[in-house]
Order: sequence, then C-alpha cells, then structure tokens
Amino acid sequence: MPEKFIIEGGKALEGTVEIFGSKNAAGPILAACLLTHEECEISNLPQVSDIFNMIEVMRSIGVKISFLGERKIKVEAKDISFEKMDFEKISAMRLSVLLIGALLSRLPFFKIPHPGGDRIGQRPISVHIKALKKLGVTILRNNDFYEIKRGPSFNRNLDSKKEKEIVLQEFSVTATENLMLASVLFDGKTIIKGAAAEPHVQDLGEMLKNMGAKIKGVGTHTIEIEGVKRLHGCSHKIIPDYIEAGTFIIAGALTPGEIKIKNADLNHLDLFLAKLEEIGVNFKKEKDAISVSFSSNLKAVKIQALPYPGFPTDLVPIIVPLLTQAKGKSLIHDPLYENRLNFVQELKKMGADIEIVDPHRAFVFGPTPLSGLRIDSWDIRAGACLILAGLLAKGKTTIKNIFQIDRGYEKIEERLQKLGANIKRVKNQKLYAQ
Repeated sequence: MPEKFIIEGGKALEGTVEIFGSKNAAGPILAACLLTHEECEISNLPQVSDIFNMIEVMRSIGVKISFLGERKIKVEAKDISFEKMDFEKISAMRLSVLLIGALLSRLPFFKIPHPGGDRIGQRPISVHIKALKKLGVTILRNNDFYEIKRGPSFNRNLDSKKEKEIVLQEFSVTATENLMLASVLFDGKTIIKGAAAEPHVQDLGEMLKNMGAKIKGVGTHTIEIEGVKRLHGCSHKIIPDYIEAGTFIIAGALTPGEIKIKNADLNHLDLFLAKLEEIGVNFKKEKDAISVSFSSNLKAVKIQALPYPGFPTDLVPIIVPLLTQAKGKSLIHDPLYENRLNFVQELKKMGADIEIVDPHRAFVFGPTPLSGLRIDSWDIRAGACLILAGLLAKGKTTIKNIFQIDRGYEKIEERLQKLGANIKRVKNQKLYAQ
C-alpha cells in the first residue's frame, strides 16, 4: 500500500545525525564486483531501495550476495548469466546502466532494458553507447531493450599495442563509470577525456585499483587505464553520502536549534559550503563533522549546478527551501536536466514566490512564509526538498509518492524524529462508499 509522510512544521531540531554510505557510490561499487570471480567484501552499504534493487538484479543473474552485518555484504560473481535477469527492477533504477560496462568483461552477448530512475528530464544513454562503441562494442536498440555484443578488442593479446582515446561529449558520471568498468579488462590502453570527477567516480577508482586495475588520473577530467588480464577480490568501504550530508545541513539551518552532522567528508562539499557562507548560514566545521544552527538574515545568491568540484546538481533542489527565506532575488540554474525544477510547483502551492524563467532557470524571491498542504514527490531530491519545506512550514504538510525518497534516503523520517522533528510515515487509507 502506498505510503506518505505527514509533517507538523516549526519544531526545533537538536542532536546528532550520522551520515551513511553514498548511494551513488554503492551502485558502481556493486557493479565492479562482477569483474572478478573472487569474493569482494563491501562495507558502509546504504540501506535504500535503489541499492536493494541492484542487489536483487545481481542475484537474478547468478551472483551470490550475503549480508555479514547491517551494512556489510560479501559478493561472489563466479557463475553468471543474463537469461534470468530481473528486467522489472532494472527498469526502476538508473544505477542499472552500470551493469553494461561490468558485464562486457564476463559475457560475449547480453541484453538489458532501458534503465529507469528520477523523472528529471530525458536521460538517454547515447553518451554511453557512443563511448562503448569506441571500444568495439556493438549495441543495437530493439524496442525497450539494448542488445549488446562485445568485439574482438576484448580478446586478450599480451603483445597488443592497442590504444583507444574516447572523448565524452559531456561530463557524464555514469558514462565515465561505465567506461572505467569496461576498460579495466580491455585489451590495451584506454584514455577517457572529458571524464567526470565526482567523489563517487573517485571511490570506484579506488575500488578498481584495490582489485588490481591500472588506473591513473581518477578525480581529474582525463583518466588513463591500462587493461589487465584479470582482477582479484578485495575489501572496500563506501564513502559517506555528501548529498545526504548537504540535506541535513540545510535542515539545521532552516529550523530552530542546532544539529551536528557526523561522518561527513566536508572536502566533497567545498563549493556548497562556500555558498552557504555567502547566504549567511551559521555552521562550524570539524574534522569529519559539521554543526549547523538556525540561521536568520539570509542573503539571496546565484546557484548554478556545475560538474565536480562545482555545486552538485543533486543539491540544487535541496537548497531552494533555504532561498525562500533569504532576502532578495536568488537565481537557480541547472543546465543539465530540463525537468529538474518540477518540484517548484509544489513549493509555490506552499506559498513560495518562485518564477520559472525556462526549464533550467528560476528566480526565488524571499523571505516568504510557507504553509503546509498536500504535495507530491517527483524524484529523490525533490522529495527531500519538500521534507525540508515541510519542516519549515506552518501547519501540516502531507507528502505523497515517498517511495521516491526511499530510493536515496535511508529511514529519513526516523533520523529526523530523533532530532525532534514531528514527521510520521503512514499508509494511505482508501475509503469506499457503503
């Protein structure tokens, strides 16, 4: 039965919250386990629906996965086959696109449906397809499926001097990760130019190097990979989720009181924190933690999503409730996703003064009071944005479609409750006429 959140706004938040593993890092890390027949141990695994679905998809192709603890798993991909792949779960999450790069090293042919995910605009995988074709991969689209066949370049020849230079047409995180997964066992050298440098890309690079891959330049926009004959198993701890950290930081700034966010890698949030400082948010950084208190007299700013180390696109919706309380006119600009700003309509229903300029830009005028009502969650980050707005708003806010939020945030209502928020998860009750 569908669930919803009910929030009574205006409550003070006090206490400490711990950041869990990054969803965006966990997906490619799990995919990397397919590159070896040996066991891998993965710790700090986030317990969110997208990752549970990824695990079930991997199990459906024959991967053995067992939990060694609440956030630690053992993965063994000795015998795999795509014949029984869970296509329904693949169609529900964007992370499944990473299976393409990983499976190329194991299967000469397989098919996979178009990946799902957030409703934030057209998310074609044309960048992936063009890049993988440079490695000699044949990819044909047949209705909603991609039929994928690897070429002779994946056949090992130790005397090979092959070198492939691939220039990505955009700083695509998942295309970069797919190429890394495909190239580590490719016969020859692969140079990826225009590579994404996000923390989760770097985390995948560390995992692959721990498995024996030869990689240079991860964290820059040029990555060089020298293919090896085989990879071995390893143990790897997933990085903390910096998007989750940013979400709780905004919660601390919006509500009365002070909260401490622990286990946060603040090096991943440099520009985000610089913007918060410009806005006037009260925070104090520590080694792996940050304390944030209620912030008044906020100033309007310009926010533009940029590739790492720029302002993260996933934090654009998260910061908007804060901007509704800033004095003046703020500009938000996300050039990547044409439907990223869909959540703005829900904030406007709550009383926010926001003008959409075009699909990528909007003006936010403030400060304006928000009032609770019934609203819809469009995607993971839009849902988190609406939770923040509900914590701030006067009265009761009801958020529907919260399965979207569960895809990326682990038990967010329980963690907010421990801080003092009045938020409940309830099942929708259908009323029938007698």
